[in-house]
Amino acid sequence: MAIPYGRQSIDESDVQAVVEVLHGDWLTTGPKVTSFERAIAATAGTPDAAVVSNGTAALHCAYAALGVGPGDEVVVTPLTFVATAATATLLGASVVFADVEEDTGNLDPRAVAAAITERTKAVAAVDFAGHPAEIDELLDVTRAVGAALLEDAAHSIASTYRGMPVGGLADVTTFSFFPTKNLTSGEGGAVVSPDAGIVERARRYAHHGTVRDRTAMRYPAEGDWYYEVEQLALNYRLPDVLCALGESQLARIHAFKARRSDIFERYVDGLSDVDELRLPTRRAHTDPMWHLFPVRVPAERRRAVFERLRERGVNVQVNYVPVYWHPAYADLGYRRGQCPVAEQYYREEISLPMYADLSAADQDYVIETLRGALE
Repeated sequence: MAIPYGRQSIDESDVQAVVEVLHGDWLTTGPKVTSFERAIAATAGTPDAAVVSNGTAALHCAYAALGVGPGDEVVVTPLTFVATAATATLLGASVVFADVEEDTGNLDPRAVAAAITERTKAVAAVDFAGHPAEIDELLDVTRAVGAALLEDAAHSIASTYRGMPVGGLADVTTFSFFPTKNLTSGEGGAVVSPDAGIVERARRYAHHGTVRDRTAMRYPAEGDWYYEVEQLALNYRLPDVLCALGESQLARIHAFKARRSDIFERYVDGLSDVDELRLPTRRAHTDPMWHLFPVRVPAERRRAVFERLRERGVNVQVNYVPVYWHPAYADLGYRRGQCPVAEQYYREEISLPMYADLSAADQDYVIETLRGALE
């Protein structure tokens, strides 16, 4: 049986939480949505949270809440899944890619400072592998020009940066609850912010742009049936069934984090003496919730090492193909070579299995197989 690079951890409490909703009156737009949002806000240290159907939807809603649109520029890391950039492009913005730090793979504040212009509406940093980006430095850059900082924390819920939880640090932060992430709701995501107004705008965007608050309506004198659509938006609702699973998972988030930290340290102990291997960095002022264990091997050997691991049942992954390498962005005129640090990181990177239920025996097998592949 193959060892996956990531998978969900489901127990009986999760099953029971979902069953209770199935026996209740609300399958969607009910009380579990509100309680899950409150639990996420408490974890993030923010006044509110808006849950949505997935992490891509969270990004789309967050950009929309910031007012990103045609004529704007959004500076984005290329070392991410395409959604971090694509959701800004779909709103009509021009995406500008800035390079990453050589050690963490996170967006480099110096590269952002060089890329930012008077048209920059937002900067999107990804907490690669769960390690928080340098939020303080990025905020210094964005605030100097009046741009917003979006933290794509798909990998990093429950991480901390300088003792503060990820979620309340940037102007707006997005989470993903895909099964391979640090907690799951099956599919799902969330938008959080220190500014409750941003969250409310994101929530409205996820509900077709509808307004039901009479104080915010243009024509409030209509009957109780009345609502207004203030902007053309989408349906990104997350149903109660999935919120129940997510809330149950969130109650175990610190146990998940401790387990992932143990796995991280065990990889370090088992691989630190391998000469051709570069292990992930952890900066002293961060406490990551590790989503990935990214190692780097010589670029000319990466494919052979990757294929040998796969052949032996270790289902490693590569994170990520630089966004502008994809044909969708190449067809828009983007060219390879513009972010050389990110491109070199991609050429060397392999993500080893990392999930809370990874057994010691399976991890030992991964370590042994990787060591053998590099001999």
